[in-house]
Amino acid sequence: MVVVITFLAISCNSETKSTSEQTAETDSGAHCVAKGMPSRSGAIRQAALVTASGETGTEDMVLIPGGTFQMGSDEFPDSRPLHTVKVDGFWMDKHEVTNAEFARFVEATKYVTVAERPLNPKDYPGVPADKLVPGSAVFTPPNQQISLENPLAWWQYVAGASWKHPAGPQSTIQGHENEPVVHVSYEDAAAYAKWAGKRLPTEAEWEFAAQGGKGNRKYYWGEELKPGGKWIANIYQGNFPNQNAKEDGFAGIAPVRSFPANPYGLYDMDGNVWEWCQDLYRPDYYRNSPKENPKGPTDSYDPDEPGAVKYVQRGGSFLCSDQYCIRYKAGSRGKGEVSSGSDNLGFRCVRNQ
Repeated sequence: MVVVITFLAISCNSETKSTSEQTAETDSGAHCVAKGMPSRSGAIRQAALVTASGETGTEDMVLIPGGTFQMGSDEFPDSRPLHTVKVDGFWMDKHEVTNAEFARFVEATKYVTVAERPLNPKDYPGVPADKLVPGSAVFTPPNQQISLENPLAWWQYVAGASWKHPAGPQSTIQGHENEPVVHVSYEDAAAYAKWAGKRLPTEAEWEFAAQGGKGNRKYYWGEELKPGGKWIANIYQGNFPNQNAKEDGFAGIAPVRSFPANPYGLYDMDGNVWEWCQDLYRPDYYRNSPKENPKGPTDSYDPDEPGAVKYVQRGGSFLCSDQYCIRYKAGSRGKGEVSSGSDNLGFRCVRNQ
């Protein structure tokens, strides 16, 4: 896989930069994976057609009442300015979509995720055809401390990695049915939502729900990182990326409901896995976004990758920490290329009230 890795050009930042530089450039771990990943554009054009299952129930969902709130964060350039937004009420999944739930979708529809589909050599000129194999990005920590300037040192594009085989072809989800499904692209998440009679949340809905009716705070759970001395979200503790202290009890993904729910009854709105939203990503969107029920811009633009189509991701993952990726904090935004997936990226759904 050496040749494949060479075209997965990834660029992120680290704590070795000044605080202002880091704040300006810090991005999600999911973006670190997505940048430069094969787009699989041909595979997406051939995506299986999915029809709704006809389900309309709200089992394992909670009714979010809607209301007015302060959205964004002054700490991150693409989350500015802090602005007032009103959202209507909606139903939201209590937790991230699990492996068991996604398996039922695949069984019913025979859907094949983007990570499992062949790549067309015409889409990747100059790359040997035998290296263009289905797969996805897997966090692979090194054995020693390394510079944080090159995420390729801990991310690997693993042939055969997919939602069914999160760490590669020899791995399985057996015994992990209650963990969030990962290695899902935006297309995969949207297809599941359609089948389930739901949709992906808007970014505004997601943040309103994450605040739990408590307003804009440093963390979605409050002002303290460890209330009462306890970790209440699945993020990274220790020396990133090679020494995970596992103070929260997990080295990687945690089963859903492992940590306390927020005041609305929602689990893992912080940490565990990044979650897709339905909004296209632009760093300047908040400057002129609608005051009621914003649904994102009409086009995508990321100055880091001007030609890539990206969607918003929210919530951070088990790889976020103050040492490297700080975008688990309230109001922060992630972003991901439409066809990219990784082992720290999942989703949850909503339904109109």
